[in-house]
Amino acid sequence: MSANATDKNSASRLRLAVLGSGNGSNMQAILEAISNGSLAAEITCVISDVADAGILARAKAASIPQHYISAEPFRTKLDGEAEKQYLNVLNDYDTELIVLAGFMRIIKAGMLRAFQHRIINIHPSLLPAFPGLHAWRQALDYGTKITGCTVHFVDEGTDTGPIIIQRHVPVLDDDTIESLHARIQQQEHIAYPEALRLISENKLRVKNRRVLINNS
Repeated sequence: MSANATDKNSASRLRLAVLGSGNGSNMQAILEAISNGSLAAEITCVISDVADAGILARAKAASIPQHYISAEPFRTKLDGEAEKQYLNVLNDYDTELIVLAGFMRIIKAGMLRAFQHRIINIHPSLLPAFPGLHAWRQALDYGTKITGCTVHFVDEGTDTGPIIIQRHVPVLDDDTIESLHARIQQQEHIAYPEALRLISENKLRVKNRRVLINNS
């Protein structure tokens, strides 16, 4: 199977909706890329499942519409009535691409069908290594010499979707959990805007599990 990641041409501004549960530093990096002209996109809304999440405060400071929508009664997934509420808001803003920025919920079938090949995520490891929570801790505990971050399309699994780009981070002998996580985040702030630029310029094609990049 093959599919274009987006049908928008390179001159248009990609309409992004950001979903996050935490501080929102990756969203801030995306905003900075938009501001400096390296990314032709706009963040039309931010939705969080955490009422006091930092990402909502960042959105407010940037005059971006913010929405808190509880995902209860579920603890780890977005499903049922909550999923419907999220989809209603996403459709209200004519969302073209969903950007998961520290959104701590598993995306389920309803949203995946509605936004096929139009949901992306960033994960703090070189997938398929160390999926799931606290990937930087997993890497340190395992003793790997190289880790990093991965931007990927979202599918039915947990951190299993087709990989768009990856950036490497060496694991140093004196690394702590905090120092390794901080260096991975630095690379995330480069990788996410770059992946979005490729999508906004219609340079990606998904073929089976491979994401092909046209840099011509």
